[in-house]
Formats: sequence, C-alpha cells, structure tokens
Amino acid sequence: MIDFLQAFKKYDPAAKSLVEIALLYPGPKAILFHRVANLFYLQRLFFIARLISEISRWLTGIEIHPGAKIGKRLVIDHGMGLVIGETSEIGDDCILFHGVTLGGLKFENRKRHPTLGNRVLVGAGAKILGPITLGDGCRVGANAVVTKDVPVGATVIGNHIESQIGKQIGTQIESQGKLE
Repeated sequence: MIDFLQAFKKYDPAAKSLVEIALLYPGPKAILFHRVANLFYLQRLFFIARLISEISRWLTGIEIHPGAKIGKRLVIDHGMGLVIGETSEIGDDCILFHGVTLGGLKFENRKRHPTLGNRVLVGAGAKILGPITLGDGCRVGANAVVTKDVPVGATVIGNHIESQIGKQIGTQIESQGKLE
C-alpha cells in the first residue's frame, strides 16, 4: 500500500503527504474499493461486487467495473468521470486522467474492452474503445479517440498515431514518423 501511495506522491508535486493522498485523493479510494469489489467478483458474488463498485462511484466519481484487471501503482489523476469497463486490463505504473473511458464497442459476452501495457499514460477525456492493445510506454493525448492497436512507445493524438520510438544519435532523437 505504501508503494502505491508513493507512486502518487512521486507523480503529483502538489501532494504534500501520504496521509493526504490516502484520505483526500479520489484515485486511491476508487482503486481500494475496486480491489475489494474484485475479490467478490472473482468469487462470483456479482451483486456484492457491483454494490461496492457503485458505492465507490458515488463517493469518487470514478467507475471501475469489478471485473476489470488492474496492475500495480495505477495513478488516477483527478478521476471524475473516468470509466473502466469489465474486460479492461491495465498494466503496472499507468496514469489515467479524468474523463478517460476504457470502453467497449459491442455488447457481446467476450473481451470487449482495451488492454493497456505497462507505463501507459492516457490524457484527460480520451476514449480507448474496443478489444485493442496499447503497448508498453504509450501516450494518449487529451480527447483522443483510439479504436486500433497502438505499438510500443507510440503517442496517439486526435485520431492519428505518431511514433515516439526514436533512435538516439548523440543528444539528438530522430522520430520514426507517422504510423498508419
């Protein structure tokens, strides 16, 4: 738990203490509620899991389905309006801003939400939709809409994917250009 709170402190220069983060930040509370709800979900106690999830949403403004798989040290910054769907998978050390949706495109009983690799950053208001994969180290700009897989290290802005995978020559980094 301390490791988790320290991830928030490292990320947010406005955070003054671990106690402040634990008691006053909505992200850690939502993730704690999710961990409890997920335990009930895995035991097939779906009603109790959804009830805990619903209470969390009322208290934090963050909606995380109890079936979602969340890695270590997820930082949810501000969080209001953030939605994480049932079959979403989030790797370690990711950052999600307010208004982000990890949502589905179809109403079928199978994998229908995105998978985020490790160290993925998703900007405010971005919509990541469908059973797609964002590779490790990806960045998604604010209000981007992503419906296709994104390679490792790429940055998505708007509806375009720009590779940030560069080759270092001395102190200069050359961009690989746009990926289609």
